[in-house]
Amino acid sequence: MILAHNHPSGESMATEQDLRTTEEVIEAGENLGIDVLDHVVVGEEVSSLREESGLWN
Repeated sequence: MILAHNHPSGESMATEQDLRTTEEVIEAGENLGIDVLDHVVVGEEVSSLREESGLWN
């Protein structure tokens, strides 16, 4: 699964809430046998939490 959402403000950096939500979805996915591959935030640019957050380490 790949999560994606936009920030209408144009900011593409993940917020603390984005990180918490991603962490919760990764954990839920593990319990259900679903791999969460990435969470993409779209603003004026695109940000990949997999590349930037370290949540998948």
